[in-house]
Amino acid sequence: MTSSSQAHTGQTPAPSAEAEALHRALFTLDSHIDIPWPDRGDAFEDTDARRVDLPKMQKGGMSAGCFVAYIAQAKVDAEGHAQAQAQCLAMLDVINGMQGSQNGVTARVCSTVAEIEAAYKSGVLVVIPAVENGYAMGDDPAVLAQFRAKGARYVTLTHNGHNALADAAVHRPSLGDKPENHGGLSALGREAVRHMNHLGLLIDVSHASKKTMLQAVAASAVPVVASHSCVRALCDHPRNLDDEQLDALKASGGVIQITAMPAFLKPRDGEAPRSAGVADFVDHIDYVVRRIGVEHVGISSDFDGGGALADWQNATQGVNLTAELLRRGYDRSEIAAFWGGNFMRLLGQAEAVAEQTGTIG
Repeated sequence: MTSSSQAHTGQTPAPSAEAEALHRALFTLDSHIDIPWPDRGDAFEDTDARRVDLPKMQKGGMSAGCFVAYIAQAKVDAEGHAQAQAQCLAMLDVINGMQGSQNGVTARVCSTVAEIEAAYKSGVLVVIPAVENGYAMGDDPAVLAQFRAKGARYVTLTHNGHNALADAAVHRPSLGDKPENHGGLSALGREAVRHMNHLGLLIDVSHASKKTMLQAVAASAVPVVASHSCVRALCDHPRNLDDEQLDALKASGGVIQITAMPAFLKPRDGEAPRSAGVADFVDHIDYVVRRIGVEHVGISSDFDGGGALADWQNATQGVNLTAELLRRGYDRSEIAAFWGGNFMRLLGQAEAVAEQTGTIG
């Protein structure tokens, strides 16, 4: 592995033949991809309207993606909860429709590690459902079982704005938020964490406040994941994890999936347009590796949810990230851990705990 990052030149070298071959040989999983809503029925089409569709994944050598039902935060009341739940279930149905064979592409929705591994060995693209924003659960943890029944593997506790489960990193005064509504997890949020552990759903702490994140680490029987976050020491954004949070991830066995959002990767240079590249992205991987180890960091894009880098614009360009990791001195096993091995380990741990404790239905 590398001990220091190389200087950024502003130019992205063409991937080497070694990088191309390695990228094609690895199991490559992007842990956070948004879907368009309302659905356009174009998942099997190579369209400019999406940064990730199934043909782009195939062309770019991507093996798997977590496709999320993202629910924007709105008013925390019965009407808002009902609307959020209905939309989330409808979005999960759309994600479940992203399988079969069309236009020379074959994909399969998978909800267990065994299913993911079998699909990958068969040369089939893997679609993994997930939910972004516990607001979709409303105030009823039993709803989480419906999400799991539709294949979901993680639930992001919050988005921007506090909900009934927890405080978010970014509060929304327009929705009546105080800087803190709960002081971290609410009693309902702690109950939701227990249900998620029983169901095999990972607790995703991206978007959560620091208190929420640290309390979730302590409350969960399974290591937590930050499905799309970056390092606060390198870019001081409230959405990023600071050193204390990274250390808590290490102690618990959790993982931070660095994400391709320029605002989280690199401070703004004066009034210049904000931009970042794969070199900036790998700086964050380097930092996590040096502080807490190779086994605690992975890769996400947040494509179609705002993520994009100058040299990682869509799912066809993931090889540029593999090439940069090689240039930094990471070996095949380390790059494999970043590109999906670490995330898959957490999925397996979640399944093991669910098997021990039984499913809440």
